Amino acid sequence: MPIAQLISPQALKDRQEQPGLIILDCRFALEDPDYGRCSYAEGHIEGAQYADLERHLSGPVSKGVTGRHPLPDAQTLLEQLRVWGINQDSDVVLYDDGPGAFAARAWWLLMWLGKRDGVFILDGGLKAWHAAGFPLSIDAVSRPRGTFNGTPDDRLLISTDQLLMRLGSPQLTLIDARAQARFRGEVEPIDPVAGHIPGAQCAAFGENLDSNGCFLPAEQLKQRFAEQLGDRSPEQLVAYCGSGVTACHNLFALALAGYPLGKLYPGSWSEWITDPQREIATGA
Repeated sequence: MPIAQLISPQALKDRQEQPGLIILDCRFALEDPDYGRCSYAEGHIEGAQYADLERHLSGPVSKGVTGRHPLPDAQTLLEQLRVWGINQDSDVVLYDDGPGAFAARAWWLLMWLGKRDGVFILDGGLKAWHAAGFPLSIDAVSRPRGTFNGTPDDRLLISTDQLLMRLGSPQLTLIDARAQARFRGEVEPIDPVAGHIPGAQCAAFGENLDSNGCFLPAEQLKQRFAEQLGDRSPEQLVAYCGSGVTACHNLFALALAGYPLGKLYPGSWSEWITDPQREIATGA
């Protein structure tokens, strides 16, 4: 079974009564940290529980050391997964407003902890759910405590020091999920320094989607990433972004296209720039 799986609004609607189905609402807005939680309270897909990027899907920030969204402690996250009712064999559906970046972060964390079967992203997110004419609920959700137990697979990660050692390697494919203008250093609305890690290629995560906000067909995604991989091994690919969130969208899209899971640089640009000695690049 592929590790990256999509589910359509109709398919989710048909399965909403499935015993043991776990649905997580991952909506979030960087500019308004309360947006997702408030939106969930105003209406969510029936049966969904709220997964907050900063409270659940990230760990504490250490100013000047980590990026903006460090990985959560593995044991803390495992406990939260059990609170949500997740078992080893649970089917889990993840959604956000539509682009899928926050849902993809949750997907990647589940992969990291070893939950690689039965995890789906709602294709097109809540926007597609609305377009299909399906209702929302304001009811509180409670699930029996789950028993999921996993072990973090740190082969899926690369640290700043490890990346520094690999920079300049002819085998390294380093892709940046931020938009072109941020990659080139022309604008930087979030972090104090503009630019990108030397040797990186821009692979803006929004280009994984069609005009309706749904993922492109696997063959188109494969072609998109083949151009960036060239003749290098996909196992040597490293994905980053501003803080380790939208990079997960690229890793999900790569997996949809049939590539093996590359590595995530969780600290991403916001950690890279904490040390002024690290080189930065601008332009294309």
